[in-house]
Amino acid sequence: MKRILVVEDDKLLSKTLCYNLTLAGYTADAALSAVTARDSYEKQSYDLYILDINLTDGNGFDLCREIKSHHKNAAIIFLTANDMENDMIKGFSLGADDYVTKPFSVNVFQKKVAALFNRLSDQNKSDIFDDGNLYLDFSAMTATFAGDPVTFTALEYRMLNILVKNPGIVLTRQVLLSKIWDIDENFVDEHALTSNISRIRGKIEKDGLQYIKTIYGMGYMWIGGAK
Repeated sequence: MKRILVVEDDKLLSKTLCYNLTLAGYTADAALSAVTARDSYEKQSYDLYILDINLTDGNGFDLCREIKSHHKNAAIIFLTANDMENDMIKGFSLGADDYVTKPFSVNVFQKKVAALFNRLSDQNKSDIFDDGNLYLDFSAMTATFAGDPVTFTALEYRMLNILVKNPGIVLTRQVLLSKIWDIDENFVDEHALTSNISRIRGKIEKDGLQYIKTIYGMGYMWIGGAK
């Protein structure tokens, strides 16, 4: 059974979310403050953390950093009253999986939670890419091309992972930057992004195969070894 920690200082909303998540078959615990949340995640690991950004004794961004340092693979959904793009970008850069702006429908929220767990389950099953030429094992961080070992940096593996898991989708530069900007906020700028994409291509785009397509003025798309 999936365990969820709801960190929300609005008592009514917290109770409502926990009640409905429990009805949906999850185990839901409530934390009405950042202090209580810290006590909870230090004692118990959770599959999903629902974090209100604005708490009376802190904020969800700081909690996200702390949680990720303890539980790297934990899923995060931010709750906020601020419909601000900068907040969303910051949240995603810290490792958030989704972002919900108040007020929201509880039914829609439940569907988001279910969809997130389904997506994570699918990702866990697909940590290997293999098209007969390029082999990528993201769990072991190993790779080969035509049977020969290929060495990637940790950042290059992260970029490949994002691209591989979003085939046929245009990933804008801003989306890529927000997803690869790590928990310590080690900044990756557009020049570094372009350089890393170029290095990845140099290692895997051989024998007339193309894996990454540049969408000019927008970003990149994984096309998976097209001739």
